[in-house]
Amino acid sequence: MTVQEKQFVQTVQSFYVKEGRHTLPWRKTKNPYRILVSEIMLQQTQVDRVIPKYKAFLQRFPTLTKLREVSLGEVLKVWQGLGYNRRAKMLHACAMEVTVLPKTYEALQTLPGIGPYTAGAVMAFAYNVPVPIIETNIRTVYLHHFFKGKKGVSDAEILKKVERTIDTKHPREWYWALMDYGVFLKKKYGNPNVRGKGYTKQSTFKGSDREIRGAILRILSNGGKVSELSFDTNRIEKQLQKLSAEGMVVKAGRGWRLP
Repeated sequence: MTVQEKQFVQTVQSFYVKEGRHTLPWRKTKNPYRILVSEIMLQQTQVDRVIPKYKAFLQRFPTLTKLREVSLGEVLKVWQGLGYNRRAKMLHACAMEVTVLPKTYEALQTLPGIGPYTAGAVMAFAYNVPVPIIETNIRTVYLHHFFKGKKGVSDAEILKKVERTIDTKHPREWYWALMDYGVFLKKKYGNPNVRGKGYTKQSTFKGSDREIRGAILRILSNGGKVSELSFDTNRIEKQLQKLSAEGMVVKAGRGWRLP
């Protein structure tokens, strides 16, 4: 490592000792299934919203076996409140394929919806294997320290720095430290991810198709009818057809229900 890289490592580690979020529930387990659940839930969702849903989900579905024993509709009901319901479908699809998660980075990525980051996170947090990974908070840290003022920085460039600075003996704690430090940097300096090459600003939720999809699944989860929704009828019908094609709703007579 260069002198700069060594100083960077010391900065991250010192921050974690003093300010790390040591009590997060998914940091108290090495169970790969529980870690997978947390990682899927944390995608595009704030930690404070995830904690109660994470606990409730695992109480209802403590293992992949228990998850595969129920319908997707039951999973979607428990998932309500988190949004991005495709994530629940992905978890259920994983459970339908395996009862024990694979122990290799490559094998994990053969499961539904598990990409390089999620596979790497399971490897690091469950098995303590030092796989280079990148997500929004990790990207924040490296952009802040190594790419100041530079725009259009690719994840490939950042991953080179991740590989050079990773703690190969304690990757689990190292990535926790990076993520917590990234949260701190965002609050203090704003979001440097806008300088990342792959950055795209999230579209407005209010009035979006995503809001309609969520409302459909929420009302069906609560035993209501789609006809009770106040959105434009044509837009509702369009999203119903998409949800049906994805296997997330089922036609039931003149109405709809969860699968």
